[in-house]
Amino acid sequence: MAANKTNKALDGFGRYAGPATLILASLAGEARHGYALIKDIESFAGVRIAPGTLYEALARLQAQGLIEPVESQDRRRPYRLTAAGATTLQAQLDAQRRVADVGLRRLAQGWGPA
Repeated sequence: MAANKTNKALDGFGRYAGPATLILASLAGEARHGYALIKDIESFAGVRIAPGTLYEALARLQAQGLIEPVESQDRRRPYRLTAAGATTLQAQLDAQRRVADVGLRRLAQGWGPA
């Protein structure tokens, strides 16, 4: 039952599920504040998340207990992944891997070089 709940953790995010996954993946490396998240995601995914989208997703992730703020000595507010966030990210990436594997396999069967 817990695994099923984890697999559904990002379902309520709607259009924010993509940014949420990118944010969790970035935070899996280390705690980061908003601008550092934007730059890291841009570097590993080639996607630029708008600040409004970022902060909406951060609020939702924090409300679900998937990330938490870290104390900072300046005005920046860094976040880190929680254990629940790591479990959710793992489930989300496993599901994405299954989709990618199916798509790649089907492409190889029907769209491979002639």
